[in-house]
Amino acid sequence: MPPLVGAELVQNPLQLYRYLLRCCRLLPTTTMQQHYRHAIRQGYNSHSDEDDQERIQMIIQRAITDADWILDKYTKKK
Repeated sequence: MPPLVGAELVQNPLQLYRYLLRCCRLLPTTTMQQHYRHAIRQGYNSHSDEDDQERIQMIIQRAITDADWILDKYTKKK
């Protein structure tokens, strides 16, 4: 199950970036939110020159899966 509604609509890197930042808002503490926002920015910048569409789709799917895992990990501790 994706962490937020709309994960299936993410088709390009900018949509992924916005989606992941929205996922950060669901994390319990501001320290976690800042950490993951920084990691998202770094990942976006490091892959900004990627032009292979197949590779971009793989990155998008992996990022959504990772976001789901992270949110699941931190929300189950309650």
